[in-house]
Amino acid sequence: MIKKEYLEINTEVKEALESGKPVVALESTIISHGMPYPQNVETARNVENIVRKNGAVPATIAIIGGKLKVGLTAEELEYFGKEEDILKASRRDLPFIISKKLDGATTVASTMIIAALAGIKVFVTGGIGGVHRGAEETFDISADLEELSKTDVAVVCAGVKSILDIGLTLEYLETKGVPVVGYQTDELPAFYSPISGFGVDYKAENPEEIANALKAKWDLDLKGGMVIANPIKDEDAMDHERISEAIDEAIFEAKQLNIKGKAITPYLLGKVKDLTKGDSLESNIKLVYNNAEVGSQIAVAYQKLI
Repeated sequence: MIKKEYLEINTEVKEALESGKPVVALESTIISHGMPYPQNVETARNVENIVRKNGAVPATIAIIGGKLKVGLTAEELEYFGKEEDILKASRRDLPFIISKKLDGATTVASTMIIAALAGIKVFVTGGIGGVHRGAEETFDISADLEELSKTDVAVVCAGVKSILDIGLTLEYLETKGVPVVGYQTDELPAFYSPISGFGVDYKAENPEEIANALKAKWDLDLKGGMVIANPIKDEDAMDHERISEAIDEAIFEAKQLNIKGKAITPYLLGKVKDLTKGDSLESNIKLVYNNAEVGSQIAVAYQKLI
């Protein structure tokens, strides 16, 4: 059992959890590493408002001074948006960020861990990490995938980030027994675009269908999460050919500059933003809003079952 000195749940979230209200976890890497200021803070606040409007309580997760924070204040959101030295915190980083009392922005993997510790079952993000292109040589595979195989948190996203090898990512998830569910779609969305050319394991038409599947999964003690892939709306999507060309160019430049590891995803997303003259950032923001709406509805539906 986790020692209480590590976990700090803010009053609103704590009251919601204790009274049986639906709570939605939100990550902080998207604030500190995913978008520039001030769009990052504005997006984070808007996402929290969308969660509330759809009947759930938002819990943005981060590490501040070594504390696992579940639910951030307005001042803390602002701090994460402006501060440049916040570490990107995945599973392997947590012991050191905590013990050294540092600040850390949580990735998909570490947000899942902390959400599970707090008793939160639904997590909304932009897109999950996965198997990077060329991983057969580099073995560059996101810790998000391993976390999905063992931590009981559902992840609502716009599919797999299109900078990745989508086919290999799906193969990895299949091997680990992680269901990939398309929300009202048979095709796995590819972050900026609803088109990927890859199918999903199951299609769900409404939040209740997903909530019932989550309950059955966890009632049977089938460890791990579920990927709920919610496609970006057509009016917010990037042209598939245009975004594919920008991603290919960004990946080529990253190889030339020998950018690897933690630095690769922020670099690629930033480069793609530059190549698309900011259009990819606008799509990124809109898809997160869409995910927040659907994720909140799933959290509300799931809470009614337990």
